[in-house]
Amino acid sequence: MAAPAFSDRRRLLQLAAAATAALWLPRSAWAQHRWAANPFSLGVASGSPAPDGVVLWTRLLPLTGDSLGAQSVPVHWEVAHDEGFARIVQRGEALAQPGLAHSVHAEVTGLEPDRWYFYRFTSGDAVSATGRTHTIPAPGAAVRSLRLGYASCQRWEHGYFTAWEHMREENLDAVLFLGDYIYEYATSANPVRVPPGGWVRDLGGYRARHALYRSDAGLQAMHAACPWLLTWDDHEVQNDYAGLAHGNSGPEPGAGFAARRAAAYQAYYEHMPLRASVLTRAVEGLAAGAQMRIYTQLRYGSLATLHLLDARQYKDHQVCTPGGKPGSGHLDPASCAAWNDPARSMLGAAQERWLDQGLATAQGWAVIGQQTLFGQRDALPGPGQSLWNDGWDGYSAARGRLADSLRRHKVKDAVLLGGDVHENWVGHVKADYDRPDSASLGVEFCGTSISSRPAAKPRTAERLAENPHFVFADAQHRGYGVAEFTPQQLTTTLRVVGDVGQPRSGIETLARFAVQAGRPVVERA
Repeated sequence: MAAPAFSDRRRLLQLAAAATAALWLPRSAWAQHRWAANPFSLGVASGSPAPDGVVLWTRLLPLTGDSLGAQSVPVHWEVAHDEGFARIVQRGEALAQPGLAHSVHAEVTGLEPDRWYFYRFTSGDAVSATGRTHTIPAPGAAVRSLRLGYASCQRWEHGYFTAWEHMREENLDAVLFLGDYIYEYATSANPVRVPPGGWVRDLGGYRARHALYRSDAGLQAMHAACPWLLTWDDHEVQNDYAGLAHGNSGPEPGAGFAARRAAAYQAYYEHMPLRASVLTRAVEGLAAGAQMRIYTQLRYGSLATLHLLDARQYKDHQVCTPGGKPGSGHLDPASCAAWNDPARSMLGAAQERWLDQGLATAQGWAVIGQQTLFGQRDALPGPGQSLWNDGWDGYSAARGRLADSLRRHKVKDAVLLGGDVHENWVGHVKADYDRPDSASLGVEFCGTSISSRPAAKPRTAERLAENPHFVFADAQHRGYGVAEFTPQQLTTTLRVVGDVGQPRSGIETLARFAVQAGRPVVERA
């Protein structure tokens, strides 16, 4: 990783100095402040878990009364063994600064592996909601189970986030969120509700949109229930963007797409429980195109190794989109010379190497959390092919390299989890998707959306017949998945809500699948 530029290091030192100075203020300056409204209106969250610690997040945003303006505000945090905070194990103070929208990212250390903790924040007379978090097991430790919820794609206009209310009852160890946490659109056809603010394209807009989504009570409760593992897709910035190539939604700001992406990345960091190290050259570096390093690996004892990927920031732009327009479309690989160019990548060369090295040393279940459908999905019945160029189908050589990595390293228990397509797809990861009899290298569960609508005519039955490596598909339902890993078996349950157009809706199990350790075959359970 390149060293931060001098100006960035100087800025980081200035921020650190400001934080230290704030701690020397008289205790009465903020300790006795009486808030006119709850400053913790966006709730609390935890993430980036390690065996000895976790990141605790909140953002000060009083909805009425107090105006924080350019003031930096000390915020206290506590971690305890019990919900009543009688047995405090760690406490500290962080500085909510205006340059980061008064967000707090407390990087707590000194905790015990594989243990549940409670946490909260205080500022003046205000106390946040209580959150619950969990450290991961030490590398190599024997672990009986991992219960992981996976979800993606929550669009405000398309419905209510009722799925989170039900996920809260699943007793999960962690949530894996796979992209499209917000949407940048002004509205949609037949909206259930309309977000204020129009098109999102600058820092103020992205901050406001994140705050709107964070205002949802069910989403807040799920964030407070357990740690989250996070990656993004395109709508956190702009539909179908790829790397520094703009996508196809909304007017660009006067400063251009690079400025829009930098603003979106900053707002994402401000609203997620991420470590400061993801900002490889501080916040200011984003404006110069610096990466925000969010891909990561977690070893969950000896049970599983989780690889969380970033398939947007380093992605080569889509090829052969009809009409030469930016963004996505369906292509015919027989007439698209660039389609199988080995130089093209979804992940970028550095991330591909990192993933290959991680798979070489993976223990237990090798879980790959990434944004979209991995397996080939030909949309054209009969001879010929029609492939969607924004997903892995548009990056055939890159997909082949990942499959070859699984094969070379003899990864026995590979599990790919995805989202993005607003439909449930379940199937096998194949060495060669054009040969149905080729080896199965793993299994795939691509989840539906929290609320986002699917394509107008999904034609799932027709596509299943055309793509026999998939064993199940459904486009009618919204919801989430629960993947429970044990040393012997993976059990995946697809949970769906009745109607996201209603603020309250029931939940049911759509399907359940089992995969035995050492045998990459999906079976109905």
